Amino acid sequence: MPKPYVAHEDATIESFKRDPEYATEYLNAVLDDGSQEELMLALRRIATAYGMKDVAATAKLNPKTLYRTLSPSGNPELKSFQAILGAMGMRLAVTPISKAAR
Repeated sequence: MPKPYVAHEDATIESFKRDPEYATEYLNAVLDDGSQEELMLALRRIATAYGMKDVAATAKLNPKTLYRTLSPSGNPELKSFQAILGAMGMRLAVTPISKAAR
């Protein structure tokens, strides 16, 4: 018999599995408005959706290192950050800030 509910965390991760564009939009929103701790949590959720072991292997990182890097206190080097994003089919990009937002 199925559960009468799904935990929010599980539902969020499942939605990233089904819709990689949603995962990208979510990550961009966190980059715009979130703290470093929130960014690490967002990356961890998305990596979980893509399969933590697969992300670690593709990014050429030890799985334990990946878990530690994506912890709330994680502080990945740019090289690791780019490798993790690349393993999930994403990349870091720079866009200009509109004059109104400055």
